[in-house]
Amino acid sequence: MSMNPQQRAAVEYCDGPLLVLAGAGSGKTRVITEKIAYLIRRRNLSASKIAAITFTNKAAREMRERVGRLVSGSAAEGLTVCTFHALGLKFLQLEHARANLRRGFSVLDADDTQSIVKELAPKNAKPDVLFALQSLLSRAKNEGLTPDEAAARAASPREREAAEIYAAYQRRLAAFNAVDFDDLIRLPLGVLETDAEARTAWRERLRYLLVDEYQDTNSAQYRLVKTLAGERGLFTAVGDDDQSIYAWRGANPENLAELAKDYPQLKVVKLEQNYRCGRRILRAANAVIAHNAHVFEKKLWSQEAEGPPIRVLECRDDEHEAECVAGSIAHLAEKHKAPWHEFAVLYRGNHQSRALEKALRMARVPYHVTGGTAFLDRAEVKDLLAYLRLINNPDDDAAFLRVVNLPRRDIGATTLEKLGELAGARHVSLLRAAQSDAVLGQLAARSASSLVGFAGLIGELAARAERMAAADLVEELIRRVGYAEHVAAQIKEPALRERRLENLKELAEWFRAMQKDGAAGDLAAQLALLSHGDRDDPGNAARLMTLHSAKGLEFRFVFLVGLEDGTLPHEGSLAEGRVEEERRLMYVGITRAKEQLSMSYAKRKRRFGEILANEPSRFLKELPGEDLHWSGRDAEQDAAHRQELASSHIARLANLLAD
Repeated sequence: MSMNPQQRAAVEYCDGPLLVLAGAGSGKTRVITEKIAYLIRRRNLSASKIAAITFTNKAAREMRERVGRLVSGSAAEGLTVCTFHALGLKFLQLEHARANLRRGFSVLDADDTQSIVKELAPKNAKPDVLFALQSLLSRAKNEGLTPDEAAARAASPREREAAEIYAAYQRRLAAFNAVDFDDLIRLPLGVLETDAEARTAWRERLRYLLVDEYQDTNSAQYRLVKTLAGERGLFTAVGDDDQSIYAWRGANPENLAELAKDYPQLKVVKLEQNYRCGRRILRAANAVIAHNAHVFEKKLWSQEAEGPPIRVLECRDDEHEAECVAGSIAHLAEKHKAPWHEFAVLYRGNHQSRALEKALRMARVPYHVTGGTAFLDRAEVKDLLAYLRLINNPDDDAAFLRVVNLPRRDIGATTLEKLGELAGARHVSLLRAAQSDAVLGQLAARSASSLVGFAGLIGELAARAERMAAADLVEELIRRVGYAEHVAAQIKEPALRERRLENLKELAEWFRAMQKDGAAGDLAAQLALLSHGDRDDPGNAARLMTLHSAKGLEFRFVFLVGLEDGTLPHEGSLAEGRVEEERRLMYVGITRAKEQLSMSYAKRKRRFGEILANEPSRFLKELPGEDLHWSGRDAEQDAAHRQELASSHIARLANLLAD
């Protein structure tokens, strides 16, 4: 399919800053990939001088594959297509000294950072206080602030407390030669803004930038792009303020407007032709989002079919709503001979999936819940993987920090901070420092003894790993460290405890399966396979997911559930005056549907043991009435729909009996 005039204009303009306002389903990924090919083939720019920045690894993979189909292998060599954080990591690996890091620094995950914040916070701080402190710390980093700058800006006692913890937290990270996820943006930004030599070198290294989902950038990411692009402004920013739904994690849709201020010569191209949705669905989306304020006006249009009316179901309660949705999915699948993966049920919060899961099981509809805790992200699995990483690589400080005191070994935070400082002075990892008599002699005798025992255990297991299959090593590890006993002591609820212990066995089985598949090599290779394999393939199943998770996806049949005031828009957003972002969530939900859209709400919901009455979402009133079919308001249409459902149900029963 050839590009439309607006897409072509976006691809061919390369001489200054460009903002592409790309509406839902308007082909923005194609524009980015075609532009990369155009820069290489027509503008003779080396691929190694181009960086395309996305927000997810999945989007980066897809973009890289598309470019590979447009440009021959050698011409695309050296092209950077990655997330902001991956670019920041690459920068720090090359420029670690400028960022006051040593080679081989560790990147801490969310669990690691939570543990440090908990240690630094006041004793017995409640979970909501810890969450607030960590959020404030993360927000300061996302604004590119140093601890001193965060302290200077603090306007409340909680912000001042968070700034103090930020300073202590950074000292701890420096001692461990570690960074956290937010530092992958903040530290490169700090280097580029203050070091003219590094700034010049990186502007030469990356001559052209393409940034996807620009409306989701935070302050630090915006400044990073601006610093890399410099005054010449050779970049293409692609975004849609109508799909900015991540303010809660620091995204700033106003960055689109900031571009126009920082680059007065900014060219704006609007992609308004939608290639996804039926015209009726698109009218509904346009009607809803028209109630939001816009810096750049746009209105999507489509040449797709009109499509059936949008069904709106009023249900007794959330169980009745779930039953209606499950029945409708079963009916539509039968009527259209549609595979299950063409159906999606979207909701505001993960807790809404419970009633839906029960109803779908009863209707024998296979489903997959997106956003549950993936197997490799479960705490007990991550603990064992951290042990295996450390056994494989004694310089993995992040793994060391996760497991050195797990199960508890009387090695406190003060000892670890001192160990980190001594390791840093000797330019060795934490584990190697714990094997040094000179280092151990400067620590408290009890802590030093515990460290000796831990280092000895890792050394023994590392020796065994050279001649033992990974699956057997996992079982040996569980036994030697007493991990099953640790789980039993931590978790009193029998069913949950049993699930956790089963997860330990399953990890060993994963390694064993890799061995059988001929994928077994050394421990490092197996760990890499385990970490990077796609083990969450939903297959042919209806998708259940939050509206946030659905962004960027599309489905033939979409069900939006829980459309009540207090759910969507969310009560917290209503209280804080953030209705516009909730409306953008509604817009994102509507524009996921290609062919058929259903919406529903429950008149009553049980909450904390009480049955409460609900008001339909205010967003339903913003939809064009002529495009809706409200269940219960048109007797003739309702009767026809009931007859169709009954016929479908009889057909399904006949098929089941035949099976």
